[in-house]
Amino acid sequence: MSTASVTSAVGTLSERFGDRLVTNAAIREQHGRDEGWHDAIAPDAVVFAESTDEVAEVVRTCAEHRVPVIPFGAGTSLEGHVAAVRGGISLDLTGLNRIIEVNIEDLDCTVEAGVRRKQLNDRMTREGLFFPIDPGADATIGGMASTRASGTNAVRYGTMRDNVLAVTAVLPSGEVVRTGTRARKSSAGYDLTRLLVGSEGTLAVITEVTLRLYGIPAVIGGAVCSFETLGGAVNTVIQTIQLGVPVARIELLDEAMVGAVNDFSGVQLPVAPLLLLEFHGTETSVGDEAGTVEQLASANGGTGWQWSTGTEERTRLWQARHDAYYAAKALRPGTKAFPTDVCVPISRLTECILETRADIERSGLVAPLVGHVGDGNFHLLVLFDEDDADERERAIGLNQRLIERALAVGGTCTGEHGIGYGKLEFMRIEHGAAELAMMRTIKSAIDPHGIMNPGKVVPGR
Repeated sequence: MSTASVTSAVGTLSERFGDRLVTNAAIREQHGRDEGWHDAIAPDAVVFAESTDEVAEVVRTCAEHRVPVIPFGAGTSLEGHVAAVRGGISLDLTGLNRIIEVNIEDLDCTVEAGVRRKQLNDRMTREGLFFPIDPGADATIGGMASTRASGTNAVRYGTMRDNVLAVTAVLPSGEVVRTGTRARKSSAGYDLTRLLVGSEGTLAVITEVTLRLYGIPAVIGGAVCSFETLGGAVNTVIQTIQLGVPVARIELLDEAMVGAVNDFSGVQLPVAPLLLLEFHGTETSVGDEAGTVEQLASANGGTGWQWSTGTEERTRLWQARHDAYYAAKALRPGTKAFPTDVCVPISRLTECILETRADIERSGLVAPLVGHVGDGNFHLLVLFDEDDADERERAIGLNQRLIERALAVGGTCTGEHGIGYGKLEFMRIEHGAAELAMMRTIKSAIDPHGIMNPGKVVPGR
């Protein structure tokens, strides 16, 4: 990509979008940064689109000039997904913020990509419905689809992969396509919807999403339980899942994370390994399921089981859990926060978490652990002084060993953070040469000029 190409594309788009094309340094910097630890890489310009047609116009212009396009939603990703590693135009989709259609009887809705998760659920609550995917951050639905987001409810309701029925997307040529239908299943050809869900903007720009919805449960029960050991907490999770208890949420916090959450959110939880649980159903089913898990917890050294169907306390505890990222960062003010995640088969979860906790202690780093452990996914937030080369190398090494450990037991280098450019090197370790070649073939067939969020997801040859 030449400077002349960028200048020409920016000039053309400026004529069309006026003050909705921005070259201000601060705005460009903001659009080249997410909430992870990777360096910001600013785009050459930012365009604020407000419709699918406008997105298509931007993409056509960029295709004509061979200029990269980087979709941008809320900027809450963690692996450098929005960084303009090869320059280009950041396409801000927050103006696409309409809830287009709600089909109450069919339990689905269609929204534009810039609709926020909380905005959607505020609207759905009035209909007695909710959308369960909850990554913690108030992300946009388009961004959640693009990164195949997950979160605290995934153990019962699945991930974005399971809850997106169809998308409207703009291809690298500027052509608009709609993949999928509102039907709950189909065997009609290649599953293009799932190809785009999780593609991180490297194949197309998602502008509309059709989602599954769920009825708000008659009863929601929450529980909290502390454990003598980290292993006891994780074993309780494994036994709960293996028994088939339909728990909606199971979150693990190690003692370091519990201490951070107490300080940051003003809760008063025992500073010990902790499980937060939630059950959805009827009064009878929720009580029975909670009783079963309480027995498992007690057998594994669980103490202080607290159970409630009240909204206020449950909301307070889950908000504290959602603030865990910021709580952990506050443990070492002024240091860099390095978030990472892996996902492993549930039977290997205890082994992997205990080995990771021992590795953290050997490293001498502060790295609280938290996880959506009901599906084998857990996270570290590694804190290090970016001016200390030794600490930086220890943090990078800890992440490397974490991923190698997960891959060795049949896991993956990321359960929900995605690849971006931050985990690009691990794609070569997790996937064989033939698999990577297949991914490159798909990428080059759909995006022959490589303009869609280049330098992400699929490593070069």
